[in-house]
Amino acid sequence: MNGVLPVHREAVVAPSPIITPDFRPRLRPRLAAARSPDPAALVLYDPNRLSPSVVTFPQHQLTWAERFTGASTLYEIQAALGLSSSTELISFVTTLDDALLLDSPAFRSYLNGPVRRPACIGCYPEEPAAIREMMRGLFTAPGGPGLPRDPAAVPPAPGKLRAALVPHMDYARGGVTYGWGFQELIEQTDASLFVIVATSHYSPKRFTLTRMNFATPLGTVETDQAYIDRLVAAYGTGLFDDPVAHLPEHSIELEVVLLQYLLENRRPFRIVPLLVGSFHDCVDRGTSPEAAADIARMVAALQAAEAGAGESVCYLISGDLAHIGPKFRDPNPVDGPQLTASRNGDETLLKHLTAADPQGYFAAIAAEGDARRICGLPPTWLTLQALRPRAGRVLHYNQYVHPAGHESVSYAAAAFYE
Repeated sequence: MNGVLPVHREAVVAPSPIITPDFRPRLRPRLAAARSPDPAALVLYDPNRLSPSVVTFPQHQLTWAERFTGASTLYEIQAALGLSSSTELISFVTTLDDALLLDSPAFRSYLNGPVRRPACIGCYPEEPAAIREMMRGLFTAPGGPGLPRDPAAVPPAPGKLRAALVPHMDYARGGVTYGWGFQELIEQTDASLFVIVATSHYSPKRFTLTRMNFATPLGTVETDQAYIDRLVAAYGTGLFDDPVAHLPEHSIELEVVLLQYLLENRRPFRIVPLLVGSFHDCVDRGTSPEAAADIARMVAALQAAEAGAGESVCYLISGDLAHIGPKFRDPNPVDGPQLTASRNGDETLLKHLTAADPQGYFAAIAAEGDARRICGLPPTWLTLQALRPRAGRVLHYNQYVHPAGHESVSYAAAAFYE
């Protein structure tokens, strides 16, 4: 998915703390400023989307913000700026803090809080009715599978559904491929617990869990704490070493919104959100991921956690296929022969998915040095290795191609059965 642009909306956290005489405002690092449509104003936002909000402010306040380094109190800044009143300055600082753009107790409370706020509004609408209309289109648009059917109308599956692979492209480009994957998911499992194993795009860590519940405009989805306890007990330490990895990540949020849409009138559900980082070390060595101690430990931990669940568990693999073109540092625009070659490479991968063969899937990617950047490798291999399904079925495949050849991303929907 391309980076989702931040949008203007109300602050999503409690108001900032009372400003005391020793309060020293400090902007968070790695923020970005840009010109507003209003030529007299600027916008300040977080390009990494740890904060979902954008603050618009008059250009003269840029010199104020430049002084928010944590070195001076608010009243020292007021004096340095020669302001006769602190009212406007306090209001500006409060607005920044409410938007989580200050390194402050409010931001740290959010990092350690119980709820992850949405980071992908802009990829989908903010209004629930508009979200539902967009989600419906993923099933009913031309080429889509239609909405999930009545159980009596569903043909038999090859076996019990254990996992589904779905894209995490933005909905506009992922389109009906989402619908094909989620139709199978909804029709073939009555599970109320979904382990979402997803590509990690922002963290250097191999595996990252969060205990946060996931909020979207459609409500808040509970993260199953007991399941996470079992994962941690079986895996060991290190699964929470990157406290911000989940905050900007789209690869779980986009799947949660679809689950909410599809299950809101069917049954409540819970999730286990697991981000999986790069397997490039395995590719570089040409050795199977099962030879890496931490990956083997996670395979065993997933098996142990499910064994203790006492209920049906379904896995959702959030991963795409090839990423080619100048956007991904390839030298030339994507052209017809390159697209054909990439599609042929994808067909090889899809054959391994149909066979539910994680070793062959990895070997095919490693043979080409992961030159096409298969971002779904880590979550797909991990899930298939942990579940050992008997068979797979590819439900849909597509290649997105930028009109000017700047990029192409391919993705598929697939299902795996025991």
